[in-house]
Formats: sequence, C-alpha cells, structure tokens
Amino acid sequence: MTLPHRVSSVACAWLLLASAGVQAQVQTAYPDAAASDPVRMGWMVGSPPPADRVLRFDDGSYFRFPALRWSVAHFRQLMPTVSVSRGLGAPVALPRALRRDIDALQFLPLRSDQPMSWEQSLAANYTDGIVVLHRGRVVYERYFGALQPQGQHAAMSVTKSFVGTLAAMLVAEGRLDPARRVADYVPELAASAFGSATVRQVMDMTTGIRFSEDYADPKAEVWAHAAAGNPLPKPADYNGPRSYYEFLQTVQPLGTHGAAFGYRTANTDALGWVLARVSGQSVAELLSDRIWSRLGTEQDAYMTVDATGTPFAGGGLNLGLRDMARFGEMLRNGGVFQGRRILPAAAVADIRRGGNPADFAQAGYRQLPGWSYRNMWWVTHNAHGAFAARGVHGQTLYIDPQAEMVIARFASHPVAGNAANDATSLPAYHALALHLMRSGKAP
Repeated sequence: MTLPHRVSSVACAWLLLASAGVQAQVQTAYPDAAASDPVRMGWMVGSPPPADRVLRFDDGSYFRFPALRWSVAHFRQLMPTVSVSRGLGAPVALPRALRRDIDALQFLPLRSDQPMSWEQSLAANYTDGIVVLHRGRVVYERYFGALQPQGQHAAMSVTKSFVGTLAAMLVAEGRLDPARRVADYVPELAASAFGSATVRQVMDMTTGIRFSEDYADPKAEVWAHAAAGNPLPKPADYNGPRSYYEFLQTVQPLGTHGAAFGYRTANTDALGWVLARVSGQSVAELLSDRIWSRLGTEQDAYMTVDATGTPFAGGGLNLGLRDMARFGEMLRNGGVFQGRRILPAAAVADIRRGGNPADFAQAGYRQLPGWSYRNMWWVTHNAHGAFAARGVHGQTLYIDPQAEMVIARFASHPVAGNAANDATSLPAYHALALHLMRSGKAP
C-alpha cells in the first residue's frame, strides 16, 4: 500500500517516536546544539507566532530537525494524550548534594584517542536535560533549550521499558504467565503472528514477525503501523487499520518465535494489549495505579494515543526528568523507593538478569557487544551490572547498581538511532560511575 501524502508525512514523524533500534541514518551536516537551540530559534513564540516559526502535527513539521528540539518538550500541545496521574499525595523531594567536579570529568569516546569532558559530551549529544543520582541524592542536574525542571519531555522508546516493567511485575505476582500464548490472553490476535508467540517471547522481542522498520522502504510494515496509530482523520481513500489494535491483528509471521532478538516496536504494543486485558486497565492507568502514584513523583506523566484513545505503548510516554530518575532509583534499590516497596523484588531481579547475549548478538549492534534484552530493558552484562532504557534521539535511563548511580537524560539529537550518540554517551556514563565510586561523598 502506498500511503497518501497526508498520512505518510505525519506517519514519518509519528513512527520515529517508537524506534530506538535504528542502527544508522544517512549522515547530514546539522547545526550544533548551540545553533539549534529551540529558545534561540523562537519556535512557537508569539500570538500567533511568525509563519516560519509555527509547528504543526498535521504536516509533520513538528518533527523535522531542528524544530523537533522544541516539539519533544511540548507534545501535549500538538497531539491527543492521556494523563498518567501521580495521584493526590504530596511529592517526595529528592535529597540534593550537587557536585562541582563532574563537568570537568574526562573520558575517551569509543574508537577515539581524543579525550572529551562530561560537559562537552552534553552538547555533542544535544542534551535537553540530565539528572544524576548517587546513593539516592541528586549530585548533578542541568537543563538546556526548551526543557525546564517543571517541564515534560518525550521519552520515546524508554516507554517500552516502563511497559516491560509492568509486565515483569504482573509475572512476579502470578497474574501473567509468560509461558502462555498471546492468543490465550487476547483471542483477537489468534490469527496474527503474535497469536502463537508466548508472552515471554513478546516481552523479550524474540518473536518471528514480519515487521520491517526500514524507513527507506515505502512498503515496510512500520509505515502501516504509523498510519494506524496516527490520531488524525484519515483521507477518504485510506483503507488500512485505524488503530494500534487493528494493526496488530494484521501482523504476519516471518521466521521462528524464540530464535533471535529482533527489535520491533509492534511487540510492545502487543504486550500493552495483553496487559490491558489482564489488568482491566489501559497501560496509562496501570502505570499510574501501580507505580506513578506511589513514587512521590512531582508531576503527572502523559501518553500519546491513537484515534480510539489507546496509549502508544511503544513510545508515547512523556514525563518529568526528576520523575524518570525516581523510577530508576526505585529499580536500583530492587523495587523499593524511600522505604516503600513498589515492585516485587523478583520482577527487578528478572530485569537485571538480562536475556541471552547470543540471541542479542544476531541483531548486529556493533557498539553493544555482550549486551542482551530482557523485559524490554537493555542489559550491558558489564562488571557493574548496568542496565538501561533507551529511546531515539538520545533518551536514556541508565542504572549502575555497583556504582549506586542513576542517570536520566532527555535529548534531541538530529539522528534518531542511538548509534549516533553511544560513542560519547556510554563511555561517559561508565567514567562517571567510576568517578563516583572513587570519590565517595560530595566535596
């Protein structure tokens, strides 16, 4: 199916929210972080803004670089969303012990003999905001561009790890059996490729499904997925699926379930449907009820939705930076946050254990040797037992248990795939972990 222009222009932007598995994109000369600063560029300022500074969802302009640097902190102004309520309790403040020595920290980027400082890496990766916790205290916090401490930012495919955490929680509680077939929980998927997969295979993305995320191919399934999830009215001649649920029922088999890891966003939407059926709540409601309202978060989060109001489980979460750090700190502490158990210890242990590195290696992530994927988390298997949630354009929640460190970062890198920023991000994170372990208390 060739998508009508009006659908495809928006779908191109919409689908990028989902795919943290992009390995590479055509390299283009982009303005640097300072030159593309969204505040300096004046996007959406004025009543109304000047015509050349107006961004819209319906024509895809909101997601073209450098405009996306403004949009990722303002999605709620541009598209339908549903709240992830923090509840009515008072927020619980994070203790603070800000350090002055982190910006000057030096490290070597991957495949480079030229040192880079921590502060330089933030600009190199178009960082919008970053918070570092050490032993539960905020030791570093900075914001850039359009993001402020009270703002919310798109988490992109970090969303997947939140959904995977919910699934691991229900498994640990005995409410979800990972060995059962998806069709046992969602009969509507019986005729699709998902029907014969186990819940565990969906959770670990080892399903054998026909779902290409090759953006250069107009017939790739990712375009149909994006068009189905697009909440705008469809053109009169559009005859494809009109919601995430409708799209999932069309996914065909390719290969063998359980044979290898393959990063495909449709898996998370299928898991979201399973969770909704098991819990009787949407993913947004379940996240609010079981986690968000129990963490002492500062802000509501929100999720983008399709035309039927179904939350985009594959990449639609938007939240505050400190709140994402709280979530990471809870996982670092085995499911406990400030003395209150939020998740079963078994759920967190299963995430941290990781998947099969041999399965993961078949996906060809050259910058992630020895890693694996489990419960929609990326597991490093390094000496520190670090694991991460990752999203396009540089969204990261990086947890290093041995260093007692959590890093939450929002970014708006012009290249979607994390391969574009891993060379300067991953060694910076590990260097900071070692620095915090050596230096102990804040000076």
